[in-house]
Amino acid sequence: MPHTHTMTKAESLACRECGRRYGMTFRYACGECSGPLDVAYDISTVSRDAISARERTYWRYAELLPVMHRSNMVGMGAGMTPLLRAERLGERLGLRNLYVKNDSVNPTYSFEDRPAGVAVSKARELGIGTVGCASTGNLAAATAAHAAKAGMPCYAFVPKGLEGAKIVQAAAYGARVMEVDGTYDDASRAAAQAGDGRGIGMVNVNLRPYYAEGSKTLAFEVAEQLGWRAPDHLVMPVGSGAMLNAVCKGFEDLEAASLVDDCAMHPHAAQPRGCSPVADAFRGNGGVVPVERPDTVAKSLAIGDPGDGRYALKRLEQYGGSAARCTDREILDATILLAKTEGVFAEPAGGVAVAVLKKMAEDGTIPRDESVVCYVTGNGLKAADTLKPVLAPLMRHGGQTVRDGDGRAGPPCGQRFG
Repeated sequence: MPHTHTMTKAESLACRECGRRYGMTFRYACGECSGPLDVAYDISTVSRDAISARERTYWRYAELLPVMHRSNMVGMGAGMTPLLRAERLGERLGLRNLYVKNDSVNPTYSFEDRPAGVAVSKARELGIGTVGCASTGNLAAATAAHAAKAGMPCYAFVPKGLEGAKIVQAAAYGARVMEVDGTYDDASRAAAQAGDGRGIGMVNVNLRPYYAEGSKTLAFEVAEQLGWRAPDHLVMPVGSGAMLNAVCKGFEDLEAASLVDDCAMHPHAAQPRGCSPVADAFRGNGGVVPVERPDTVAKSLAIGDPGDGRYALKRLEQYGGSAARCTDREILDATILLAKTEGVFAEPAGGVAVAVLKKMAEDGTIPRDESVVCYVTGNGLKAADTLKPVLAPLMRHGGQTVRDGDGRAGPPCGQRFG
């Protein structure tokens, strides 16, 4: 990482509910109203040229991130992932200006490298010696990897029944993986108790104000990659709601820093039918009702009681966005469609975004000529066991006919090509 000294413009933590300000300390809730805290910045103009000259990671936006000194930044090369012009997928969906933000190619193969990296860096800056998280899989790996890079112990609290590859990945980085008999919400409660009781920096619990800032870089990069402008529509898979809220905040920060002129984009929340509290609340015009037993192939989105759910709803209202849900069958079909048209192999959460995008294109929520960015947040290799049964009909084993991805017959197994 370059030695150029770039100071953050972060100045305080601000309560999202009552506005009370606090120092940049190890605090995550307001002492007056118990509201969540966000990092507030004293933003003046930030130079596009200065940003473009820096390393091609999310740390290039250091002024708009909460780490005070570069010596505390735990860098693994995450960020500046491809923004792909998705022409073939767009043709299938009837969209002429579609992009896919492919965050499946980050160091631990998910977008969680962004918030985990910022939170672990801030933990080091605050003098916190041990970190951890509650996770549906991807965050466990991302936190563990950054903790390993920083030389810090790590504890990951996960619900039983996650994809095995995600557990193996977190354990390989040295995390102590604590499987909780229950849902993600049970794992989150266990993580909160451990964090409060032992002074562990749980990145998405007691370090949440800093953790959420990392996800903002998904807005920063998209804007920069589009020539410093916001797209008309953003389609995002939603679990806790933190990413959608952070991306909207990111575009607001860009506007405040004079890096973009207009942030009139429309965010859209995509959720699986088996765990869709935000989409259900949007459709019913009521509050977010927790889902007691999530049931979906998109395990990374199986968060029944989304911590930022009501704030995600506020963002949808603020920006004229929408929310929709999709079935497991639609998720898996969309995952395969993305792979076959754009060569992007996503975990089912990416399929959720594509499936909902398809619905919104069909019903006119997203007009065919407006610019759209669809976020792919995790790699399909992490959920191969989930996807394998869907692909099984396309493959026949034991020396029988093999079919290609379009269902056409190919040569028998063992027969030479050419």
